[in-house]
Amino acid sequence: MAEMRREDMAGVYLQQPSYLLATLKADCINKPFAQRCHDLETVIEEFPAKELHGIFPWLVESIFGSLDGTIVGWNLRCLQGRTNPTEYSVALDFLDPSGPMMKLVYKLQAEEYRYDFPVSYLPNSPITQHISPSNSAYFILVDTYLKCFLPTEGSVLPPPSSNPGGAIPSPTPRTPAVPFTSYGMHHTSLLKRHIAHQPSVNADPASQEIWRSETLLQIFVEMWLHHYSLEMYQKMQSPHVKLEVLHYRLSISSKHHGSPAQSSYQALHAYQESFKPTEEHVLVVRLLVKHLHAFSNSLKPEPLSPSAHSHTASPLEEFKRVVIPRFVQQKLYIFLQHCFGHWPLDASFRAVLEMWLSYLQPWRYAPEKPPQTAEVLPRSVPEKWAAFIQENLLMYTKLFVGFLNRTLRTDLVSPKNALMVFRVAKVFAQPNLAEMILKGEQLFLEPELVIPHRQHRLFMSPTLGGSFLSSWPPTITDASFKVKSHVYSLEGQDFQYKQMFGTEVRNLVLKLAQLICQAQQTAKSISDHSAETASSYSFFSWFKFTPSEMNGSYTGNDLDEIGQDSIKKTDEYLEKALEYLCQIFKLSEAQLNQMMMKCGTAQDENGKKQLPDCIESENGLILTPLGRYQMINGLRRFDVRYQGDTELQPIRSYENATLVRLLYRLSSALNERFAERMDMLCSREDFVGRFCRYHLTNPHLAHRIRYSPAVKDGTNQNWGPRISLRFLASYRTLVSLLMLYFIASWFYIGPVGCTFIILFSYFLYAVIMTFFFEAWKPHEH
Repeated sequence: MAEMRREDMAGVYLQQPSYLLATLKADCINKPFAQRCHDLETVIEEFPAKELHGIFPWLVESIFGSLDGTIVGWNLRCLQGRTNPTEYSVALDFLDPSGPMMKLVYKLQAEEYRYDFPVSYLPNSPITQHISPSNSAYFILVDTYLKCFLPTEGSVLPPPSSNPGGAIPSPTPRTPAVPFTSYGMHHTSLLKRHIAHQPSVNADPASQEIWRSETLLQIFVEMWLHHYSLEMYQKMQSPHVKLEVLHYRLSISSKHHGSPAQSSYQALHAYQESFKPTEEHVLVVRLLVKHLHAFSNSLKPEPLSPSAHSHTASPLEEFKRVVIPRFVQQKLYIFLQHCFGHWPLDASFRAVLEMWLSYLQPWRYAPEKPPQTAEVLPRSVPEKWAAFIQENLLMYTKLFVGFLNRTLRTDLVSPKNALMVFRVAKVFAQPNLAEMILKGEQLFLEPELVIPHRQHRLFMSPTLGGSFLSSWPPTITDASFKVKSHVYSLEGQDFQYKQMFGTEVRNLVLKLAQLICQAQQTAKSISDHSAETASSYSFFSWFKFTPSEMNGSYTGNDLDEIGQDSIKKTDEYLEKALEYLCQIFKLSEAQLNQMMMKCGTAQDENGKKQLPDCIESENGLILTPLGRYQMINGLRRFDVRYQGDTELQPIRSYENATLVRLLYRLSSALNERFAERMDMLCSREDFVGRFCRYHLTNPHLAHRIRYSPAVKDGTNQNWGPRISLRFLASYRTLVSLLMLYFIASWFYIGPVGCTFIILFSYFLYAVIMTFFFEAWKPHEH
């Protein structure tokens, strides 16, 4: 057996260059991709392992990229069938479980060649490019390997043999007492200590398939879920370490870093913050979770006779029984905890959410089909899943609390955020699920009536990273002990459990329900505002100015862009989510009514939405903490409008800056010269006076100042009658005039005639507006 590091082997290649390796490297430059793969397949078939073992490290780098980045590799994550079908097909064939690459692995393994791969070489996360998982070669290969080595039907296919009639030997066995790995940071090599209790060369083929399946799963878990150990996670959860990390963060900006207490946690803090999984990373973990559920659910029913079980259970069946709790549960829980605490508060969290919900619902991947009923009703969770729920209690309860805390800081008016609340509420509202979670909590809270040494032995953190064939702790038959063992093994003996159906979490749910009601009111206000705005437009106003442009105000909101359909979806999601929450936590109608009273859904005398919560001081209104929360989440807002001289408001994007300035000078000159004449005309009580007041006064400004709640007193400034030509600087007005002149030219109407028609039409429009809107329009005197 030959064992050496990759960097040491690289040095050997430099001193004793291989002709085969040099030829293959030259082919990478001179030959197309498909030809290179064909040549590699020929080399793997024809050359002995003695020659092939030297090219294996280079081949791995040429496919997956070099550590220093000089070799890009095949870029499997970006390789898609629709964009590059030829290379896509060739790459999948070459890397298939039965393809040339795996044949090379089996060939080298038959000669007992080994390669050391340090854990530090593993990527922290996949690349950040957005690639469709359904078309990516990387995801297709992951799915193919999972189906091959963790089959839901049949057994694992035997490896191809290089010698007719021969078998591929498994790695050398190790001592069963030595764990596979404790997954601590101090370990530097991946799979350096191999799987326990490996069968010999002539052993049962069924036993041989287990170590290959187990090794594949260990590698996937190591790459995607292992970023710090259970011990480190438990340290990070302790209040003492959290306080020290906080002190360290506060001292970053200071020049004094000499405190021993701070320096002892500096590495811990830096390592915790450095891991930032991507959305693609989470998607591939979800693929793993879904397949492991299907793999476990393909377990054959246990025979009624214990003696029959001892004779019929195969190694693969035993592996299916323990694959999730032994290999995935602990690391996935820590991974999810990290994502819930560090993922940005945006819609990309949906990937984490769906992965979490996939793990919580193994019954979705069970082979049995639900009974076909005439009515479409939610399917009740079968009682047989009670054990899974109890042994994964923290996955349901603590992560649900983490989701509540995240949701209370998000904007539920957004359809994507509302959808996430709906998805979680719908899953937890499945019939019988909440009852089984409550039963698990009751089992955990049962008092201990056993002798102390037994309790200590059972609550010790088990080694969850090793082979399922290694030594197991004693089987725990008592359900209460199983739940306690699960909780304390993940969170430590000092963990203070927060009940999902306790008072504290119930108050969080009530806050969420109140936030849902407020978001529904906000969405309704936006919908009503959009409807009012749409109805205020007419065909003629499109050629003129919109009301908001005339008075220089902006009454819209960023959420206006989501559209009526999205607002409708938001309301539907939130309505159903509130209904599901009431089912889960048994919220009464009286509680809902009381909560609705607190939502501030009452409207003011103008029929508009209430202002943010604030207090009145000598300097005006001051936001309270509740008011800040309402504004940050878009629940309430001030009616922000421009309250100065409309002629001096900032130049808008839809206006020509040069024309605004020129027209302002012209308007100012006219107003200065004819101020007395205009004031006299507007003072008349006849039709001429009403006509002039309609065109020469600006009631919007006085109306805004008089009724604005943000202004302490009701004083307003009377700007007097004046001419405003700023509307002519609007690009919309200019384009409209050009279109009218262009259309008029089709009917042989010249510019002068067209101008006369426009002025006459506007005069008629102004006369009508003067008659019908004088009583409605507030005056300025």
